[in-house]
Amino acid sequence: MPDPTTPTPPDVQTEEPAWSSQQLDQDPHELSDKADRVRRMFGAIAPSYDLNNRLHSFGQDQRWRRRGVRLARPGPDSVVVDVACGTGDLSEAFHDAGVSKVIGVDFTPEMLDVARSRAHKAGRAELEYRHGDATDLDLPTDSADVLSIAFGIRNVNDPAKALAEFRRILKPGGRLLILEFSEPANPLIRLLNNFYCRRVMPVTATIVSGDRSGAYRYLPRSIETFLPRADLERAIREAGFERIQQHALTFGVCVAYLAS
Repeated sequence: MPDPTTPTPPDVQTEEPAWSSQQLDQDPHELSDKADRVRRMFGAIAPSYDLNNRLHSFGQDQRWRRRGVRLARPGPDSVVVDVACGTGDLSEAFHDAGVSKVIGVDFTPEMLDVARSRAHKAGRAELEYRHGDATDLDLPTDSADVLSIAFGIRNVNDPAKALAEFRRILKPGGRLLILEFSEPANPLIRLLNNFYCRRVMPVTATIVSGDRSGAYRYLPRSIETFLPRADLERAIREAGFERIQQHALTFGVCVAYLAS
């Protein structure tokens, strides 16, 4: 009979999933502890995050990021702040575009560990990664030429507060780049995309990652309950940005918002 005072080995310990079916029946953006759940979710999937992104976007995720960099038009003297940088894909894309400096910020330590390891292996020693919160950035006012956030604004606890913080960080004339998923306008493409995102991807991505946090059930639910394109543009404008463009990518599965 096992000794009840002996701790359970880590590999058999059970932990409450970040997202249960009950929580996802609601609007996940309305939960008061959303930030903690998102952090735990990303911590759980960090080791397989890149693989699942490549597989389940059919490689489009890298293409979207490269297009975002081109839209942001960074120069050789540009300072770029990449918020919700995750494992560093967009930070690396800006670095490879030849900018002066890139600071990646994320609030999930496990994701930052992967980003730093990738930078070290690829010889991108100049990339700087920091732990931080999108709604309270530890950066000076008017310090960035470009501020980017890829597939992260919907995961922020208070998007309006984050957008106001982005406005504070950017220099006058600086550019905000947001990449975010959206529902395609074309009814047939929307139907196929919804079937894939809601029925296929959650199963296959969970198998690939071995995830028990509910991350890949949260993903489609977080997209369908997040701000529609017009509402997100309105929120960007209310944060103080005046010139706003939307660029639909891959039939509108992804949208690049560019603002200054």
